[in-house]
Amino acid sequence: MDFLGQKEVHQDQSGILRETNNSNKRYMFLLGINYMLLFVGSISSSLLSKFYYNHKGDSRWVSTWVQSAGFPLLLLPIYLPFYVFKSTHRKPFTRFTPKILVISILIGLLLGLNNLLFSWGNSYLPVSTNSLVLSSQLVFTLITSVIIVKQKITYANLNCVILLTLSSVLLALGSNHDRPKGLTRTKYFIGFFSTIGAGLLFSLYLPLMEKIYKNVYCYSMVVEMQMVMELAATVLATLGMIIDGGFSAIKKEGKNVFDLGEKAYWLTVVFNVVTWQVCFMGTAGMVFLTSSLTGGVCMTALMAVNVLGGVIVYGDNFGGFKVVSTLLCVWGFSSYLYGLHMKIEDEEQKNEDSTEIDEQQFVL
Repeated sequence: MDFLGQKEVHQDQSGILRETNNSNKRYMFLLGINYMLLFVGSISSSLLSKFYYNHKGDSRWVSTWVQSAGFPLLLLPIYLPFYVFKSTHRKPFTRFTPKILVISILIGLLLGLNNLLFSWGNSYLPVSTNSLVLSSQLVFTLITSVIIVKQKITYANLNCVILLTLSSVLLALGSNHDRPKGLTRTKYFIGFFSTIGAGLLFSLYLPLMEKIYKNVYCYSMVVEMQMVMELAATVLATLGMIIDGGFSAIKKEGKNVFDLGEKAYWLTVVFNVVTWQVCFMGTAGMVFLTSSLTGGVCMTALMAVNVLGGVIVYGDNFGGFKVVSTLLCVWGFSSYLYGLHMKIEDEEQKNEDSTEIDEQQFVL
């Protein structure tokens, strides 16, 4: 793969082992970068989105638009490696076929709808509640992964699904004690089910991308596809803003509505744009480098951090239901992580056994 760099082929067994070790180091380095992007992007975008609403920002189309409008930022990792750093021989958008373009646009529109549902949920729910409800997307991701990419169901997978389902049920049962002041029961549940809908759509997005990425031969193409998808999602949000009068409202909102002033308003919008792009790029990279289910699990692991962030930054309520729900969420993730660890150990043992056999045959 291109992201692993050019590899020199050696004829001796030790050379092949060195090549494999170098490739593994580069792979783990890239994996770490993408998880860091997901970590920073997920937490900061969630808190900034709530910051926007807490200070009287009320346009859900603006909140939807900022989630994808940062797509021009991806032009930097697309063009700089080839034209400036000369670190790759692949020219941008090489082998980017019309089929890949159409698929990227269609999935981008799906992503745009997901962004809108997330904005509705985030506008009504506290950050902690919103994050815990979104954790249920892992349940849907497991189901769609089984259907779309033939993901095997293991004890760790199933245990994780059951625990996260119980977590969401407990959260729903305790909803009456968690509504912000002035928010009606109807609007609260609109936010709750909008967030569930966002989780459903995102759980469809993850395995679809995993299936598509199987035909993608390098990480650079993943970035290019992500840019096209974000562009399509931005077009959808822009059309919604035009129809709803969002562009004229955004100027009035910055000058007259946002209670921290116009400068703070535009800084909030800009940082939202950047952090959302970082989050989505990290997600795409995790799916490409691992799997849709592992990507979903990593996102779920960050939910507990988002919950704590909402409690620390905004003083969200953290009563008994949320405590138990968070513990179940952590327990479910830990179960999956342990199962993944055991699977990796088994694979490493098989590889070691295979290498020993190859070395014996080489000596003979």
